[in-house]
Amino acid sequence: MANVTMRGFLLMGFSAKPELEIFYASLFLVLYLLAFAGNMVIITTTSLDDSLQSPMYFFLKHLSLLDLCYISVTVPRFVYNSFMHSGNISLWECVVQCFASIVCVSAELSMLTAMSYDRYVAICLPLHYDVIMNSRTCIHGVIGVWVSGAVSGAMHTAATFSIHFCGPRVIHQIFCDIPQLLKLSCSNDYVYEIGVTAFLALVAFLCVIFIGFSYMHIFSSVLRMPSAEGRAKAFSTCLPHLAIVTLFISTSAFEFLKPHSDTPNVLDILLTILYTVVPPTLNPVIYSLRNRAIKTALRKVFQR
Repeated sequence: MANVTMRGFLLMGFSAKPELEIFYASLFLVLYLLAFAGNMVIITTTSLDDSLQSPMYFFLKHLSLLDLCYISVTVPRFVYNSFMHSGNISLWECVVQCFASIVCVSAELSMLTAMSYDRYVAICLPLHYDVIMNSRTCIHGVIGVWVSGAVSGAMHTAATFSIHFCGPRVIHQIFCDIPQLLKLSCSNDYVYEIGVTAFLALVAFLCVIFIGFSYMHIFSSVLRMPSAEGRAKAFSTCLPHLAIVTLFISTSAFEFLKPHSDTPNVLDILLTILYTVVPPTLNPVIYSLRNRAIKTALRKVFQR
């Protein structure tokens, strides 16, 4: 690849061999197209079908929008760089990529938390559901999700790019990854970034605890239902969301805990795919396969 400019960075990707890099880029391109198509189908279906206008599908539509934004932040640039055999990225492009990726990750966790609360109210407080989860609550919830993501992104990005970079600005990743950027620091001057990371990690932990307690109450209420049909319906709406929560949190934890080596190996490639591509790709698949209402709405849309 070309040499990095003094004001930018060099994204190394997965391999120095052009043929392997083209193979990886092609794989990511296929996954990106699948994720793009799947999330667009969810967004279109929940927008056009009148039977999918409940709060659950309102949040699902915005979750698909988040997934679409998240995978579009990282993968298209990697595919372009690989086919053009150039990993150069300017400083401001790197700043924008870091900000957008953190916004999407933080907002997605907030969205999953809001969706778990929606399921909790629907199953544990069904008589008060229409009052609690009205349109105003849903809109305020989505606004809060995006605002929390923007604040997290601004804090992380400002803390990361307040440090001084020196030496070869080489990033051994397919996008501007914050842990990789911190390794380029001239000295240990990223105390502010550590503080921001600790604060946001605490907020994320509280979200996970809230989701866990919500599902404890949900499953406790479901198991007490006298009707087998009612239990099946409740599980059919909760299990897809729980699967998505588990997938997103586990892949995020993998990315946070994995060692960032200077020579990416097969494990690094696998974990990057799990973290950046798999959640946005599988979210629409999990919902469409497990949700009868969405499958019915999809048939209506395609028949039109």
